[in-house]
Amino acid sequence: MRVLMVSTEYPPMPGGVGRYTANLVQAIRKVGVHVDVVCDKAGAGEFSGISPTNEQNSDVLLRIVDEAAPDVVHVQFEPGLYGLVLDPGNPKKTNTHIDSFYERCRVPIVTTFHSAYTFRQWMSQAVLMKRIGRTGRLGIPARAAVRTWKYFLNYKAFNDLNKEKLRMSHAGISFSRYLARRIGGGEVIYHGAEPATSDMEKQDARSFFSLPKDKRIALVLGFRTATKGWDILNKMRMPEGWVMVLNSSKGHYNTENLSLNLRGDIIDLQRGFLDEKELSMLLFASDAVILPYKITSSSGVMFDALAHGLPFVASDLEFFREFSSQRLGVTVRRTPEDFSKGLERLSQEYDGYAQAVGRFREKLRWDYVARQHVAQYASAMAASVQAA
Repeated sequence: MRVLMVSTEYPPMPGGVGRYTANLVQAIRKVGVHVDVVCDKAGAGEFSGISPTNEQNSDVLLRIVDEAAPDVVHVQFEPGLYGLVLDPGNPKKTNTHIDSFYERCRVPIVTTFHSAYTFRQWMSQAVLMKRIGRTGRLGIPARAAVRTWKYFLNYKAFNDLNKEKLRMSHAGISFSRYLARRIGGGEVIYHGAEPATSDMEKQDARSFFSLPKDKRIALVLGFRTATKGWDILNKMRMPEGWVMVLNSSKGHYNTENLSLNLRGDIIDLQRGFLDEKELSMLLFASDAVILPYKITSSSGVMFDALAHGLPFVASDLEFFREFSSQRLGVTVRRTPEDFSKGLERLSQEYDGYAQAVGRFREKLRWDYVARQHVAQYASAMAASVQAA
């Protein structure tokens, strides 16, 4: 079996989609499947030429399919990574630069969906964007009004893009039941995650990062953007015996990096995007993760934390509720006071949450996830033969 993996974002580019794809590719190769990767020219895949700004993404991919001759094409579908164009006047014209590839490709396609939003979350994205642009700060309110109207008109169109890709795929994959419901079907295969290094003693991991050894650590990790909601962190009251440790980085395409006022019980590592081993060591050094997101469809950070035995405290969003219902963490209203109370609750019942996480983490092992994917590839190939 030969698979062509499509992901604009790919290491050494920073970003969750690229990192997930690289780990998935490695795991699938280990079970004996040949995988080639096509990505942005800044990534280290076997093929390149696609980007969010390239209107010819579909033509590029079709040429690569002819050259690579795969049995299956697997697309990591995060619309913005392929060029999402929201039409402000006619939502029927909303598109991505990969749409015609789905229409013209004759090889069975498997699609993993990374984004699907409720109406509230979708509209929140428009409000959170505050780009200055050519007209300076005085133009921000006018642009915000236009952007909000454009998002309002295009909510159904964005959902239709996902549903269209699912319909044109021979198999669809989501990371959660929430995502599958929003998209309208497909298989749920959890985001794989496991330590990149053998289990470490917590004290040794903390020594590596020069972190306190006599406190519990609540870790905040990822891009410091408005959607990630880091604005409430310096207002949180940390429970007795806890300290907050954070580490932020910038994305390849989105360089937004909001400022944060630090206090004495907040430690900012300022190490940028971590490699697999460093990330694993930092998670081993921690006791919980804080996810104060304003918007999310899924969270690789949450899955990484669970794979290292860490429960979470997260905003009360639909995705996180699915996992808090399994006692893997706590969801709260996105206010400093409620996050503080949530961490206090987690602290008081920590052993129970940790036991539930320990049972769940086996479902995230990469070898297990890889076999689930190979089964989807086989199903896609069989469905393609039946449809011919």
